[in-house]
Amino acid sequence: MLKKTSTFALAMLFVFTSFTGCLSSDDDDDKATSYSEDLIIAYEVKDDYENPDENPQVMADYLTNELKMNVKLYPITSEGSIIEALRFGNAHIAFMDGAAAWVGWKQYGLDAMAADQKSDGRTHYDAHAVVLKDSEMATAYLDDDATTDPFSLLAGKTSCHTGWLKSAGMLLPMGFLIGNGYANVIGDPNDIESLRATVLNFFSDDASIPESGTPYYSYSGAVKCLSEGAGHVAFAKDSTVDGYCANEVAADNEDWCLSRDNYVLLPSYGSAPSHPVMYNPEFVNAETKTKIQNALVAMNETDAGSKILETILGTPGITKVTAEEHLGSYGNLIEDIPGINAYYKDKFTINETVTPTISKIRIAYEVKDDYENPDENPQAMADFIAAQTGVEVTLYPTTSEGSIIEALRFGNADIAFMDGGAAWVAWKQYGLATMAADTKSDGRTYYNAHAWVHKDSEMATALNDDDASTDPFALLEGKTSCHTGWLKSAGMLLPMGYLISNDYAEVVGDNDDIESLRNTILNFFSDNASIPESGTPYYGYSGAVKCLSEGFGDVAFAKDSTVDSYCGNENVSLNQDWCLSRDEYVPLPAFGQAPSHPVMYNPDKLDVQTRTAILNALLAMNDEMYVVDYEMQGETYTGCYNTVTHQVDSTSERNTCGGEIMSNILGTSGLVEANTQEHLGSYSSLISALPGISNYYDTKYEISE
Repeated sequence: MLKKTSTFALAMLFVFTSFTGCLSSDDDDDKATSYSEDLIIAYEVKDDYENPDENPQVMADYLTNELKMNVKLYPITSEGSIIEALRFGNAHIAFMDGAAAWVGWKQYGLDAMAADQKSDGRTHYDAHAVVLKDSEMATAYLDDDATTDPFSLLAGKTSCHTGWLKSAGMLLPMGFLIGNGYANVIGDPNDIESLRATVLNFFSDDASIPESGTPYYSYSGAVKCLSEGAGHVAFAKDSTVDGYCANEVAADNEDWCLSRDNYVLLPSYGSAPSHPVMYNPEFVNAETKTKIQNALVAMNETDAGSKILETILGTPGITKVTAEEHLGSYGNLIEDIPGINAYYKDKFTINETVTPTISKIRIAYEVKDDYENPDENPQAMADFIAAQTGVEVTLYPTTSEGSIIEALRFGNADIAFMDGGAAWVAWKQYGLATMAADTKSDGRTYYNAHAWVHKDSEMATALNDDDASTDPFALLEGKTSCHTGWLKSAGMLLPMGYLISNDYAEVVGDNDDIESLRNTILNFFSDNASIPESGTPYYGYSGAVKCLSEGFGDVAFAKDSTVDSYCGNENVSLNQDWCLSRDEYVPLPAFGQAPSHPVMYNPDKLDVQTRTAILNALLAMNDEMYVVDYEMQGETYTGCYNTVTHQVDSTSERNTCGGEIMSNILGTSGLVEANTQEHLGSYSSLISALPGISNYYDTKYEISE
């Protein structure tokens, strides 16, 4: 149990059970008053008290006359035994730690009647993420722009936690990030160590999860970690920064503190409760509950009662509460922590296995009436996920990206594969989130977008002259640009988003009209800018580079692999006839990433247990590859080889093998876990700057409000 619980909760329990006669000597027994009602309190007491003022007998004497009840003691040794005592009616009330109380409430129907107060009179403290004022998270929080989410920007940053499994320092922030779809659970959702893997996956491998006694341990350590530049975000409670770095006497501040205005607290995502007084409504009726409740709260109003609360319980007061009021915010967050049930030694159990909590998983997918190539039928993917999760998996037919968004938004489907543009709309406008993404041929989940120029151009010279004052992007103004087509990602949306958001190009026209983008291009570049239509010579990636190669344009916008694909083959005969020599092409620094197809879900509709089971099932496809005449341990096998178990399934059809499903149906060689910010963040930061882009997508996807 927590130290506070041992001191406060158990002392309180001792007090309740120490009414006249309960712990008195034999000589006093004859003088004890007997009452018609009994009150059994789960408790743990010390053998003796060095400071008599801390002896809970003082409080027992005070409350005896208030309650007029016979108090009996029920010995306990842990929070678990408290739950058991209340659960089976062996005790009527007990002070409990917040987490154990939540277990008792959710799993066994216990309720709260009161709670102790913090020093400021509250029965909770708020948990916050603390960042520095010059960070992108602080900027996003303070910019009055609803599309910039400071919490999503935490992805990939180095986090400073107070310690392993601490409430405000780990459980509450991670519960928030997992529950709201920012972070995905990595591993078994019933293993607490999966939380460590989840922390390191969402943040960076350098995340500070300190042990007791190390410099960055506890609340002060987390803020010290942030202050000294070891991390980008510290997780602490609402009073932490002020307590260490905002004292009226500057000498009282820690020597590592920055000035107070350097710290920005992001909005609180939850509250950690004080110690509640729990009871079982099956064994304590409403009248008795109110009687005990009133006796506790009345202590706040008398000098003797206040002194007892302060000296024995270490609290300024007691407040009436219910379990919903006191534990709801906390419980909504910690219930999404992987393995929290195992950590509390099965005292509360959300699920015992890595299985979904729903009986059917629905995948939004465009389904054909028939497939000329049966290997392309997505039912094979549904069957694979069903085998992995143990529940039925069906396909929810869709006809467009818009209908996919609608299906996830309203809970008609649970997951869907989407393109980057639709996923961005789904994320920013409807709160959908990413759990996985397919990989490109090189294993990446994105490609970089570049501006390609001639090596003898002034842009290339500015790039390579080691002179910070010469900006190659600024020199693009007035040049003739070669785009891949109208509203293409790497060929138009990303470069124009970059130029607009970095103040190179000014939007010309209505900010809510996508046609303003065409005017913006022609204004920043030249009137001869190439914005080709499908089927024309300069359309597509090859067309944009051809436009540059033939001297029509001064810059081509394409992805990082484009030039090498068309003009950099070892066998020169494979290059296009319009290609220049490979060294003639120079890419300016990448200005953004175009994402691969993400797997999206609605965190408001799909619980953590189910989505983790689905994610694990999707990733399991990576473990299977079809082999022909594969030699292993002196034997030759043909079938589906599992790279984890090293077993070959020679009986199943080839198209049911995970690797074949990814190749035939999803058109990818792999799937990886992904979170929304890391997968879509770079793309989002650029296309958000484009005039009329949201209206364009709303119209394109026919999204209804």
